[in-house]
Amino acid sequence: MRVAEFEYYLPEDLIAQEPAPVRDESRLMVLYKDGDGLEHRLFKDITEYITPQDVLVINDTKVIPARLWGKKEDTGTVIEVLLLTRRSEQTWETLVRPGRRVPVGTTIRFGDDLTGSVEAVVDDGCRLIKFHYQGMFEQVLDRLGVMPLPPYIKKQPDDPGRYQTIYAREPGSVAAPTAGLHFTPELLQKIKDRGIPIVPVLLHVGLGTFRPVKVDEVTNHRMHAEYYEIPKETARVINETKLRGGRVIAVGTTTTRCLETAAGENGIVQAGSGWTEIFIYPGYRFQAVDALVTNFHLPRSTLLMMVSALVGRERLLSAYNLAVQLRYRFFSFGDAMLIL
Repeated sequence: MRVAEFEYYLPEDLIAQEPAPVRDESRLMVLYKDGDGLEHRLFKDITEYITPQDVLVINDTKVIPARLWGKKEDTGTVIEVLLLTRRSEQTWETLVRPGRRVPVGTTIRFGDDLTGSVEAVVDDGCRLIKFHYQGMFEQVLDRLGVMPLPPYIKKQPDDPGRYQTIYAREPGSVAAPTAGLHFTPELLQKIKDRGIPIVPVLLHVGLGTFRPVKVDEVTNHRMHAEYYEIPKETARVINETKLRGGRVIAVGTTTTRCLETAAGENGIVQAGSGWTEIFIYPGYRFQAVDALVTNFHLPRSTLLMMVSALVGRERLLSAYNLAVQLRYRFFSFGDAMLIL
């Protein structure tokens, strides 16, 4: 299967540059896996498609201000560092630009109380950087770091909180699990009031989710590892839902990666934690996830491939072409899709 098969035409003006004024008033395309059903609603109408027999699974990771600008201590060259994965208390795997100017042994100064030393070059040219600071790293990062928005968003939002889900809990992601950005406290409460369980998993979004696919054949692409956790109570609720014939509705592709990593061939989800490199594309047989809440994804992306695996490539690209015609908003701050 060729990566070029996941191409589609998207006018640049449909790439959302800012979130909808109200989170749950973004548009919602409802697509059915079986048959030709397709509906156009608002996101807040999602309650009409979920029943008390189902379970809604969210990813409660929190985006950190993971982009730092510093200068090489010896030359003063400006260096951009994107934190990807925490490897130890002081050491992070990072993406560095311009990488060719940052060999092992380089010291980068980000401020009076934060420096980093490059300790190794790892996969894909990423650098392991050991940071030196006073106090708590999170507090230093809050002061010096910037929210790492995707490159297709040209400016920081007026309210940085709009690039966090309202249920964000555990810091560690370099990008938001964007399907969850549409939920409001009122909407979640309405879902709970209907007797529908909402349970969390954790997957820290890293380079693996958004790294461009640079190969021609889909199967030659390798995912970057991302850390995940599934609490015991979450696994229990999901497995009981499956046993009684209810649906597991994943909010986002990150939640899907987490659940499919932890599910056996019998569909039973195991509690625990670890690292996942799962790559889901057409031909994959889903073990845990029955339905998906997701945004509209980039052409040729692994996210588009994952959603194609759930609903079919031709069917999905047909829906995307219709979304373009109807001027849906695309990507992180864009509209949503519910696949049932």
